[in-house]
Amino acid sequence: MQITVKADVSPIKKELEGLRVRLKDLSPVMKQVAQIVRTSVIRNFEVGGRPKWEPSQRARKEGGMTLVKTARLRNSITARGYSDRAEVGTNVIYAAIHQLGGRTSPRVIKPKNAKALFWPGAKHPVKSVQHPGSKIPARPYLMVQDEDWTEIKNVINDYLARRK
Repeated sequence: MQITVKADVSPIKKELEGLRVRLKDLSPVMKQVAQIVRTSVIRNFEVGGRPKWEPSQRARKEGGMTLVKTARLRNSITARGYSDRAEVGTNVIYAAIHQLGGRTSPRVIKPKNAKALFWPGAKHPVKSVQHPGSKIPARPYLMVQDEDWTEIKNVINDYLARRK
C-alpha cells in the first residue's frame, strides 16, 4: 500500500522565491557582517587587545597605547561585503608583523638631520650603528570575539527572515 500526500505550496511560493533570491546574493548581509567585525577590531585597539596585548616599550615609556602611536594601523581597517563573503583587513605594510609577531630585519641606523648619532654613554661621534633587529610579539587585533558571533547570527537570521 502506498500513501501520497500532495501539499499546495502556492501560498508560500512568493516567500520561497524571495529566500532563493536572497541566498543567491548575500552582499547586503555580508556588508553588515563586515561592519560588525570591523567595529570589534576597532574595539580591540581601544582596550589594548582581547585578550590583552603585551604592552609595547613605547607605550610603557610614554604612557600611551600599544599599536596606537599615530593610529594609522587602527584607522586603516576596512570592511567589505561581497555576494559570498565578508572581508576585514588593512593594507598597512607593518600590519602582519603586529598581528602575527616576528623579528624585524637587521639594519644600519644613520643620522637624518645631523652629522652623528648621539645617546648618553656612547663614544662620540657615532656616524652609524648596526641595529640587530627587534623581536615583535604577536598582538592579534584582527579577531572576531565570541560576542560578535551572536550579533552576526542575528543579522543573518533577520536577513533570511525578511520579506521582500
